[in-house]
Amino acid sequence: MQRSEIIDVLQSNPSPNQILVSGWVRSFRSNRFIALNDGSTIKNVQCVIDFENFEESLLKKITTGAAITVVGELVKSQGQGQSVEIQVSNVEILGEADPEEVKLTILSPKKHSLETLREQAHLRIRTNTFGAVMRLRSKLAFAIHEYFQKNGFYYMHTPIITGSDAEGAGEMFRVTNLDAKKPPLHEDGSVNYKQDFFEKETNLTVSGQLEAETYAMGLGKVYTFGPTFRAENSNTSRHLAEFWMIEPEVAFNDLAANMDLAEDFIKYVIQYAIDHCQDDLEFLENRLLEEEKNKPQAERSEMSLRNKLRFVLENNFVRISYTEAIDILKNSAPNKKKKFKYLIEEWGADLQSEHERFLVEKHFKCPVILYDYPAKIKAFYMRLNEDEKTVRAMDVLFPGIGEIVGGSQREERYEVLKKKMEVMGIPEEELYWYLDLRKFGTCVHSGFGLGFERLVLFVTGMGNIRDVIPYPRTPGNAEF
Repeated sequence: MQRSEIIDVLQSNPSPNQILVSGWVRSFRSNRFIALNDGSTIKNVQCVIDFENFEESLLKKITTGAAITVVGELVKSQGQGQSVEIQVSNVEILGEADPEEVKLTILSPKKHSLETLREQAHLRIRTNTFGAVMRLRSKLAFAIHEYFQKNGFYYMHTPIITGSDAEGAGEMFRVTNLDAKKPPLHEDGSVNYKQDFFEKETNLTVSGQLEAETYAMGLGKVYTFGPTFRAENSNTSRHLAEFWMIEPEVAFNDLAANMDLAEDFIKYVIQYAIDHCQDDLEFLENRLLEEEKNKPQAERSEMSLRNKLRFVLENNFVRISYTEAIDILKNSAPNKKKKFKYLIEEWGADLQSEHERFLVEKHFKCPVILYDYPAKIKAFYMRLNEDEKTVRAMDVLFPGIGEIVGGSQREERYEVLKKKMEVMGIPEEELYWYLDLRKFGTCVHSGFGLGFERLVLFVTGMGNIRDVIPYPRTPGNAEF
């Protein structure tokens, strides 16, 4: 008999035909009611068993966490909470779960903190919260590919191992097969990387942007969606050492077109989640409401989760320059009353999350795109404006999260880019190929990067980025 998925069973009408479902036992009440879940939906199917027709030794093995297969007839449910249930005729135990051991894990019925769930990350996907989050993550990943494929973009895989630092920040993980205890040395005591696998220093990538630009110069519109790595020692709820990045690059797009693309793209994937993940979003919204009951009124969200998503869909993103934003922040009540942790005193300050959230949540009350940032606080590849003080950069700011997208119009002028690299101390020989692009049919082009986990964080309403990736990699933690 072919196995039916629980998501399909719950949408079916009662039928005299026998069906087969497999899953993990969430609970077994009164030796009669099995709540079974197979991961296809947040909802369980109720399986009703007549214990008088089954061996007691078998019933004892139907415990929370056990994997079982049931065969039975789909009938109209007698109880509340579901329209159909399975009248069980046969049960097979696929994998037992000792009740005493289950008590020591997050599979036990009692409520667990997110921190405890992280300590058992190999089991946390069996909980309602993480099942919902990871199903949404999967749907969002699909929506991202669907959006770009529908809009004529080509998907490309950029290198994971690289010899260049795209961001120029130096926060990279080294890749080497040299003996860590006794590496080969030059006469001056420095490591001789000529004897390493790649015969030079190499690292895990922080961005696929530079390579994506090269492909945009031949294919027109490309995007990457892959893992990136930052050796930034940030133990915060918004940072990971390993995360996934979406990076489109488009030839002939200026900054205005780049902003249009970012807004259209974000709205598409959020709409997809609303259309395809109603049950999971409803659960996460209710979870968030329960969580917020324990917070002081001032710290509670003004909007429910799904209202926050609709808020993004229904509002045009406000576009203002960095200079305008600084004026707003400088004259704001939190700045004047010294409520900001980082006070805004002069033009050129690097905006923090508290400033970004103020602009979105308090001042404009809608998503905001900031553009034309000071050149000194942005990367070398961003196009220098005529004032020679600012660059054609843009950041998309969201409620509750701050920056979700960072992008720019790229510097297409050979001499200007060369000079910027000199000023920032970026060796020309390291990125000769990137400079080379500007000598063979250079043109205006733009792109942006969106950290996938930040998008998932926003859509699920979770508070910590470690809870929206299967196995988080953070300072001091590479478990599982």
